[in-house]
Amino acid sequence: MSAPRVPRPDDPIDAASGGQVGGRRRGPDGRFLAPAAPPAAPPADIVAPAPALSNAAADAQRAGIAADARPGAGPDGGAGSVSPAGPEPRSESGSAAVPGADARTDPGAGLLALVPVRHGQLPLGADETVAEAGGRVWLVGSGVVEAAATLAVAVRSVRVSELGEFAPAAWARALAPALTPETVVVLPASADGRDLAPRLAHVLARPLVAGAVRIDRHGATIITHHGGVETDLRLGGPVVATLVPGSRGVAAPAGGPSTAAAPAAAMGGVESVGLTVAARPEDPQLVELLGPDPSTVDLAEARRIVAGGQGLAGPDDRTSTERFDRLAAIGARFGASLGGTRVATDAGWLPFERQIGTTGVAVNPRLYLAFGISGAVQHVTGLGDPDHVISVNLDPSCPMMGLADLAVVSDARAVLDELARLLGVDPVDAVDRVEFPNAGGT
Repeated sequence: MSAPRVPRPDDPIDAASGGQVGGRRRGPDGRFLAPAAPPAAPPADIVAPAPALSNAAADAQRAGIAADARPGAGPDGGAGSVSPAGPEPRSESGSAAVPGADARTDPGAGLLALVPVRHGQLPLGADETVAEAGGRVWLVGSGVVEAAATLAVAVRSVRVSELGEFAPAAWARALAPALTPETVVVLPASADGRDLAPRLAHVLARPLVAGAVRIDRHGATIITHHGGVETDLRLGGPVVATLVPGSRGVAAPAGGPSTAAAPAAAMGGVESVGLTVAARPEDPQLVELLGPDPSTVDLAEARRIVAGGQGLAGPDDRTSTERFDRLAAIGARFGASLGGTRVATDAGWLPFERQIGTTGVAVNPRLYLAFGISGAVQHVTGLGDPDHVISVNLDPSCPMMGLADLAVVSDARAVLDELARLLGVDPVDAVDRVEFPNAGGT
């Protein structure tokens, strides 16, 4: 039997087959077109929490549970569950609704944001967590009243509990009875949030959905495999979850942060809750609290960042790497961490964990200094909402200069050298003063 004939570009087009030759389509110019992508499957329906499952049903469902969600017994004695999302409908029995909210239209219905506070300072991701929970928040820790006044999102109700120094095991025991009625308790995935959440899930005997980028009372979305896989989960009962900072962003209420708590205060929604915290032996004893080291702190938690791009490039990789080392030393003088663009990390001038943007780390600093960064969309969309942006670039019309509060039209390398000289960071090598093309940056 002869082999099937392979279509050739000069084959005639069969009009009756819609311009197809051998199963392949040809365009008006006679060239073969790429195979059409199959139609995207419609998104699975968002489903409501399931009723409490029997032990046998829960065991069957656990076989398909996500790796970072642990099933356990719910507060009513049944088993809560988390499983990959599917289209089958679910009963709405047992779901908690937010007072004054329509659970059918309000994505925050059934959620409560639990935010640990240290000395009046909100943790990274606090505002996003409150927004994800539809404005219902419980602030616990030290200086909670001061922290409530700094919330930068609209709130519906606010609880505050002064619990003193951070003690996650003791806090979990004290908070659990009051949190039992809540369907979803969501904490920011900050250092303290990641410490408190699993302890709270253990005490409440609930699954833990760690590292969510979206969550409501029906389901959640988590990112796994180093950001390479997005998985939708269906919630079959009460859970504890953590929300990744920078994953959703927030819109500040009209009038600024000082007016954020005004609606809740006007409705009498601010409630002081007294709790008794008993010391637990599993809580560590604090010996000394060390401030963050700008050179090692997680970029997602950095409050000040100095970053460089293509505009700091030198004649070779050695010179470029030295410039970024100098930028890091300058930033260390005022407590700023080092970041960069994808161009810098791809070239090896910075390690990948220092890349800022949608394909790197999402940040939300108070101060951002950009040296030789033009402001490509994949970079600026990962910047969050800095209070102050300073940009140094030869191109006054690039996007980063448009975002800047202070835009310096100059060669980023020359400005870097002068800052190093003024701060006495290191001697400025003469080779660094050589003019190179394309200093604007990307």
